Amino acid sequence: MIERIVIIDNVDPVSFYGVNNSNMQLIRNLFPKLRMAARGSVIKVIGDDKETAEFEKKIKELEDYCIKYNKLTEDVILDVIKGKAPREMKVDDVIIYGVNGKPISGRTPNQQLLVKTFQQNDLTFALGPAGTGKTYVAIALAVRALKNREVRKIILSRPAVEAGEKLGFLPGDMKDKIDPYLQPLYDALEDMIPAVKLKEYMETNVIQIAPLAFMRGRTLNDAVIVLDEAQNTTTHQIKMFLTRLGMNAKMIITGDVTQIDLPRSTTSGLVQALRVLKDINGIGKVEFGKKDIVRHQLVQRIVEAYERWDKCRVEEEQNDKNNNPDNENK
Repeated sequence: MIERIVIIDNVDPVSFYGVNNSNMQLIRNLFPKLRMAARGSVIKVIGDDKETAEFEKKIKELEDYCIKYNKLTEDVILDVIKGKAPREMKVDDVIIYGVNGKPISGRTPNQQLLVKTFQQNDLTFALGPAGTGKTYVAIALAVRALKNREVRKIILSRPAVEAGEKLGFLPGDMKDKIDPYLQPLYDALEDMIPAVKLKEYMETNVIQIAPLAFMRGRTLNDAVIVLDEAQNTTTHQIKMFLTRLGMNAKMIITGDVTQIDLPRSTTSGLVQALRVLKDINGIGKVEFGKKDIVRHQLVQRIVEAYERWDKCRVEEEQNDKNNNPDNENK
């Protein structure tokens, strides 16, 4: 009799063990000659050397499956332990499998183009109106790179700019003050990474979420870096951010140039960067449109209505100038 310790530290224990430890109970039943105890990411097993070695091998196979699909079912456990190939969940253009095995994929041609452009370039701009999924897909690509061990960390950032509101002094420490600005990034991550694993990643700085101001002076190596809401950066901020790119790193910049919340006298760094960098090799750009909107169907109608409104306003201003040329000289 020997004691063997198996570590499953790359997977969320809740997903692996199942509700009320149902998966672990099934594994116990399939290895009746072994005594085992599981706590956290550690499984202790006692029994014959050959059988405990087989147990460890099967647990590692189940761990690999759970890492890929973020779920573990009784059918998969039975297949793996009986030596059968587990049934693969096939979805076209899947990027990763989120919490509870939810497939996350490029749902529109431009979302799929963003996946391809990210693979081909170290810096990618994803531009378009609200609801087109540009930020969500960008974060999914970052999580996939982390899970595939292509990078060692994910860094998510956005400028702390109020969307037309003056919020005043927020209570709490620095994290409490900046978290409201970064909540959309947390929301996406919570869809893709189980809560326990996400907390671990955050505590160990494998995933870092910070406002743009905290990027100064850093060199970001072995990482996927995502800058969200880049239309609200100043020209100095975006130049500072772009020059943080380190070795074995990829960067995605997302933004909507029709939703700039900066003062009217301030030039958007995103708008300037698109002009300055348009002929640089290794930089990709994907432009999303109204047809890519994947939120509630009303969102697309709202975007179209505002576009018509803006177009009419520009035409009225132009007509006013043509009819009253004296106003231009005042």
